[in-house]
Amino acid sequence: MKQYTLAEMEDKYIGEPGSPERDAYEYELKMELLGRMIKATRKERNMTQEELGKVIGVNKSQISKLENHANSATIETIMKVFAALKADIQFSVKVNEKQIQIA
Repeated sequence: MKQYTLAEMEDKYIGEPGSPERDAYEYELKMELLGRMIKATRKERNMTQEELGKVIGVNKSQISKLENHANSATIETIMKVFAALKADIQFSVKVNEKQIQIA
């Protein structure tokens, strides 16, 4: 029986890298990861969703949405959340497999 890599399966069933379907899939994965990072950081700080919401001025339900579907959030909201959690955010940009550095 032939075995396939995850990348081969993604190419076959979701679309080749750069296709609209693949881009949407990868975006969703990244947004899910971001939501999970927010939740893990909040728990590390021993905060409830309600407490975090009060610090940044939103309802508990909005924190829940952010943790479960971060794609509905603005970068401003995400920055506020991590600032309230006293968490350092680091950005990384790659172009053609080359890491972009800012001097």
